[in-house]
Amino acid sequence: MDPQLFQYLQSFLTERRRGLFKEVLEERTRFITVVTEDVYQLHNTSAVMRSCDVFGIQDLHVIEEKLGKKVDREIAMGSQKWVDIYRHKNVVECMNELRTKGYKIVATTPHGNVTALDSFEINEPVALFFGAEKEGISQEVLDQADVRLKIPMFGFTESLNISVSAAIILQNLVSQLRNSELNWKLSEEEKKALEVQWTCKSIKRVDEIISRYEEEKNS
Repeated sequence: MDPQLFQYLQSFLTERRRGLFKEVLEERTRFITVVTEDVYQLHNTSAVMRSCDVFGIQDLHVIEEKLGKKVDREIAMGSQKWVDIYRHKNVVECMNELRTKGYKIVATTPHGNVTALDSFEINEPVALFFGAEKEGISQEVLDQADVRLKIPMFGFTESLNISVSAAIILQNLVSQLRNSELNWKLSEEEKKALEVQWTCKSIKRVDEIISRYEEEKNS
């Protein structure tokens, strides 16, 4: 975006909002990304998105092989403005794209021979896969995953709601990142691109404002 146009758009924001963007961008990461696979209950995907925003995760991938959905705005509570959503038609497409970008595929499951969360060390970018409410992660993801990860549980219930699982795992791994020497922060180019994106999403009728700016500039 033209720097002058960006500066003009920022004049529509409060000083507090502009400062908040800077603060949040310093804590944002793409070192961890989250994937939901055919989650049936709409509010669960939306709640996962909210957890992504809370813990500074910028990208959420949604596989919609069986079910098409829209984000539940009430549950997401505005986080759809700040988290980037990428939609995939099937598991293979999603996994291939993430591997190309350098992510280790981590399937979350309470079953089988798996790594406990408190024993898992994050030392490279990871894509966390969360499955449908009843069926869990598909066998296809389990077979191709680099790691199977579980949250240790000690009661009669053997599984947690997907949004609860995501929040617990993200809190653990994000804490690891922040206490490590890993380069987990966004690049300056990524920060600037998101700052522009967030600025535009924060202004009502921004397209009209940009059009008027361009007309006045060229007149």
